[in-house]
Amino acid sequence: MEEKEFSKNKKNVKKRKRKKHSAKMNKRAYRMLLIVNGMILTALVAMICILLCVVLFFNSDEKAAAALAQGAGVSNAERIRTITEEVLAEQAETVSTVKEVDTETDEITTGIDVSEYQGNIDWDQAADGLDFVMVRVGYRKSDTGEITEDACARYNLQEARDQGLYLGAYFFSTAVSEEEAVEEAQWVCDLLKGYPITYPVAYNCEGFQNPGSRQYELTKEERSRIAEAFLDEVEAHGYTGMFYAARNELQDDTLWDTSGLELKYRIWVAQYGIGDYPDTQKPEYSGLHAMWQYTNEGNVEGIESGVDLNVAYFGYREAAESREEGSAETVEANPEVGVNFTDVSEQVTAKEVTNLRSTMDQGSDANIVAELHNGETVLRTGTGNNGWSRVEYNGQTLYAVSSLLTTDLSYTPPVQEPESEFKTKFTTVSENVTAKEVTNLRNRPSVEEPSQVIAQLYHGEVVVRTGVSDVGWSRVEYNGQTLYCISSYLQAAE
Repeated sequence: MEEKEFSKNKKNVKKRKRKKHSAKMNKRAYRMLLIVNGMILTALVAMICILLCVVLFFNSDEKAAAALAQGAGVSNAERIRTITEEVLAEQAETVSTVKEVDTETDEITTGIDVSEYQGNIDWDQAADGLDFVMVRVGYRKSDTGEITEDACARYNLQEARDQGLYLGAYFFSTAVSEEEAVEEAQWVCDLLKGYPITYPVAYNCEGFQNPGSRQYELTKEERSRIAEAFLDEVEAHGYTGMFYAARNELQDDTLWDTSGLELKYRIWVAQYGIGDYPDTQKPEYSGLHAMWQYTNEGNVEGIESGVDLNVAYFGYREAAESREEGSAETVEANPEVGVNFTDVSEQVTAKEVTNLRSTMDQGSDANIVAELHNGETVLRTGTGNNGWSRVEYNGQTLYAVSSLLTTDLSYTPPVQEPESEFKTKFTTVSENVTAKEVTNLRNRPSVEEPSQVIAQLYHGEVVVRTGVSDVGWSRVEYNGQTLYCISSYLQAAE
């Protein structure tokens, strides 16, 4: 990947934090007004609002509180303080965006999000210049509803961790109930427990407007509650929840209850085509958000296909610990990533001889495990759309080029024409011939030197012709010698 020097302008960061903080405070003031409405006189409500501004923006300035007390009386000021504390306590329980993560900083960080669609990534190269990676750990199939692990999930988590990247994760959901969402979240947390997950765990839901989607009949409110059920379960396991969606879905609560979701979880916005970070600092989204996915066509060394690039408006001083003792089990890269296999179960043999490899790569001989010869059989369990077959050999799963295998177990390789020192190529035949009159038999299929006449064949003498060429020569066996003569001087023997 072309390295970019990412801007960390502290002034812009502080300005963004103040704007974000101000937006949060406006929502809190609104909730406070709902709670205290009808409890006190209109004048008292006005004083509460004034006091909240003082408390929230001037950090409970004692002189401001004293000035308010002089105008309203000590008892009223104490009552205001009590109500304010109750409101803030209630909000602290329901608004998890304000929860503190001990190691979190306001540093801007950059990363990628990946899945099996990126194939087997060379993380030695890909990690260069990145701070974090969001790894897809799995998805629920839209047709069957089955929860399925991403083919590269554990390998990506393992290799990115070993390269020093901070890890986050996401799950592609098609849940149709809160119960299914909780099931998905529990499955995700179980997979992640052996890895140091520092960045958030995100809920990803797309394609619900397609008639074939399991979620097609769900309302905006139902889908939002399902997302909340997933993220609540994730946070109950100690992770930070994050909600992912495109800007046009999030803006003005168009397809999600965004105004409610952003009060509880961090928002990850996808918007492309407005410029890449850092030239463009943020998306065209007016709501609260903590991360921006600004392109799906990023170029990163070590990744063959395009990849999503992200900027997070936060960072961490150190990586988190895994949720269980020790690290997850070490895994190898999945050799079948990106290949669609049709399952079969059939015995095959080599047409002649073929290599059985541990991966579908012919770039070197290092992955050759064995040779399969004609007559030996193995069980073929799959045929790939890339011209390879998956076979079982001595308890191992190996791969061979499909065109070199056959299900005809009685197949016999064709007899190969012996290599000749001459450029003239012969097609093998076997037939008795004689000379029409008389013809020279030569040691080479040519009349030019160094060709020499070894013998003459007369009409009535019979020899076996073993080959004919397309340039007018025949190869014959004569008294135990292989000799050559002009084909037009021969005829079939009677």
